[in-house]
Amino acid sequence: MAAFLRFLISYRNEQMPPQFQPHREPFHATLLRNGIIASVAGALLAQRWGGFSHWPIATLLALWPSFGGHYVEIFYLNWLRPRIPARRIAQSGARLGVWFLGGIALAGGMGQTAAMVGVGPRHWPAWWTGGAVFVGIELVVHLALHLRGRPSFYSTGK
Repeated sequence: MAAFLRFLISYRNEQMPPQFQPHREPFHATLLRNGIIASVAGALLAQRWGGFSHWPIATLLALWPSFGGHYVEIFYLNWLRPRIPARRIAQSGARLGVWFLGGIALAGGMGQTAAMVGVGPRHWPAWWTGGAVFVGIELVVHLALHLRGRPSFYSTGK
């Protein structure tokens, strides 16, 4: 994967990337939105774990993909995207790769947090599962954005 990313960064065709506008959002807006997402996901997870008493820990774990996932996307939008060719295949491939690697890192953080607070399964899934699940989550989220007319993975050039 690292070789593929180096290829994308070093390869330049005659069409240089357009000037991308960096994504900016007030921290309080990011925290509020992702806190709400983590709270809802934590409530759903706590229900599966046996009740409301598990909600704080479940919410803490859900902050990894919601809040951490936001910064995975910001890394792509503000740092990597301007450095790779504007061709759709390069942009899409790089974004999927960032999501996959970011998902693995976020799953690792969730696992470490779960171990520190004394929860979690006896046997964790394969290391790549976090990446695959995170890619799936991002594709669903970006589909919702696309259906609302917002820039997304499915929008051409956005």
